[in-house]
This record gives sequence, C-alpha cells and structure tokens, in this order.
Amino acid sequence: MHKKYSVIMKMPFGVVGICEDDNVLAGIAFLPEKTPLKPPATQLAARVVSQLKDYLANPQTFRFDLPVKEQGTVFQQRVWRALEQIPAGTALTYGELAKILNTGARAVGNACRKNPLPLLVPCHRVVASTGLGGFAGDNHAGWTNIKRWLLRHEGYDC
Repeated sequence: MHKKYSVIMKMPFGVVGICEDDNVLAGIAFLPEKTPLKPPATQLAARVVSQLKDYLANPQTFRFDLPVKEQGTVFQQRVWRALEQIPAGTALTYGELAKILNTGARAVGNACRKNPLPLLVPCHRVVASTGLGGFAGDNHAGWTNIKRWLLRHEGYDC
C-alpha cells in the first residue's frame, strides 16, 4: 500500500517518512535509503522534523510533544504507554515488561511490532533476554541496525 508522506527525511540511521491524518501524527515509517526526500508539506510535518532534530541533539532529556492519532487495541495502547515510561539510556526485556503489565513476553513483542510511531513510542528500548531482539518485526540486520543505533545514541550499551 502506498502511503502519502507529509515529509521524508534523512536521519543518521536511515530515511523516515511521516504520515498525518487530520492534522495529527499517524505514523513514522522506516524507508529504503534511496527514497527521495521530501520537505515538510504541513506545519505539523515541520514540527515533527524540528522535534526529531531536537531528539537527535539531546536524546537523554528530550520529550516529544506532538498531537498523535489514537490507534491500536486497548492492549497495544497499554503496552505503548508503558514503553513511553522507559527512560532513554535504559532498556527492559520483553519478559520484564510483560511482568510489569501482567501479560506474556510474546504479546509485548507483538504490540511493539505494531507500534505506528517508533521513535516517539520507544519500542527500541525493549530487548530480548539473550540479546538485542527484533525491531519492527525483523530479527535480521535490516531494522535491528536501527534499533542498535537508537539504543547506543541514547547511551545504552548493546
């Protein structure tokens, strides 16, 4: 499915596309490196770009403040709210987060995989008990390289 992006920007770890829906942020997608860049098409897109740059400059203390589209199931929203409580520079295992939420590690992993707003909702801060784990449903070098970059950028040794 082709998505219309209000901005496509280069980040240190790759290219991201930003999707809006009725003047709220609806999605952040990791795109192929050769995707043509697109300047912000809306005021919200410009705000997203500004806040992503602020996050890159100061990941330890920066907090996103953007209007976001409510999405997902009640359970997914519960997991995503918990992800937002994990401080930059730290990580929990899927099992640790599952224990906090009184659920299973696989259910947490599935909710992370469905996260429409990676970076804002930091699913990269959840790791496997035996290593890095997957990212965006990928356990191979593709998206996990982004996860590793984000964790290191925030000061987590992985």
